[in-house]
Amino acid sequence: MVMPGDRASDEARELPGAVLFACSMNAVRSPMAAAILRHLAGRKVYVASAGVRAGEPDPFVIAVMDEIGIDVSEHVPHTIDQLHDTSFDIVVSLSPEAHHQALELTRTMAVDVVYWPTMDPTIIQGSREQILDAYRACRDNLFKRIKERFPVPGAPPA
Repeated sequence: MVMPGDRASDEARELPGAVLFACSMNAVRSPMAAAILRHLAGRKVYVASAGVRAGEPDPFVIAVMDEIGIDVSEHVPHTIDQLHDTSFDIVVSLSPEAHHQALELTRTMAVDVVYWPTMDPTIIQGSREQILDAYRACRDNLFKRIKERFPVPGAPPA
């Protein structure tokens, strides 16, 4: 058990220099997560997102992020293979497929990989409001996990 003040606890709470959020397509979960950490940490952390496949921009992502004052309308989806710099301290994978590819990165570089299974809101069908609710739930879950894992003193609230 790790107690507050223990070295392991302090290290887990320390902000990394560079974080990559990865998912199956760089269209929903990973861009939301990256935008949230950028919003909270500002220039304290280099943040990127990528997918196993690029995907297409998702208007529901833009809408639910706009609700909390974060603009992701300029996001251009791209793949992990298209990253120019892969010097990350931590890769947070949000889907099984992305986790597998993130683990492959550990063969050639020293990087910590953590897996946060995250529901894919694109699978939800129903009314526009039901779909937006699924995206909001995904966003809020990511926001909570990011605030817990990457605490930033003086960070803006949700």
